[in-house]
Amino acid sequence: MRKILDIKSYLEPPLSNVVIRLAEDANDFKAARSLCQEWLDWHWRHYPNDWPTGPDHPMDPSQFEAIMQNLPSLHEPPGGILIGLVDGQAVGCVMYHEAEPGVAEFNRLYVNEKGRGRRLGLRMLEAMFARLSVNGFHKVFFTSATFLSHARVMYETAGFVEIPHPPEFPTEWLDKTYFMERHIK
Repeated sequence: MRKILDIKSYLEPPLSNVVIRLAEDANDFKAARSLCQEWLDWHWRHYPNDWPTGPDHPMDPSQFEAIMQNLPSLHEPPGGILIGLVDGQAVGCVMYHEAEPGVAEFNRLYVNEKGRGRRLGLRMLEAMFARLSVNGFHKVFFTSATFLSHARVMYETAGFVEIPHPPEFPTEWLDKTYFMERHIK
């Protein structure tokens, strides 16, 4: 008799070795910074000509370094930084902060190669949605780059819908970015 394979087990690996938790101490923030640097390096390696440059852009090395140094205060409660761990090793992160009462903005969702293939990005978004709900947020939004089409599929799967760019958004970035939002239950 032929054994029938459970395809779901291939699509969604077991959670036993995956933990998603709020960053709480200096080691967690160090891990988040390291993952963010991996994220930045990955982007510059794969898409060197697709990012706007200049000292006023957050991808500029000096701007990025300032953001990294201020991560804990930029994402202090009711915001936060979630760390995704596989077998105890930090392999992913996502950060969010209060943009206005009841509305959060998230950024820097990243899962490195060691964490990929476990739907960890989607799981981190789901963990973030749960925290946002508990903390009274009713909506979350973000900005992403148009050339990151693989990420967009994940965001749509997570229930995000595209929204217009804000009127004050720099015109030179319009064709390279998009905004999405999701309502929190």
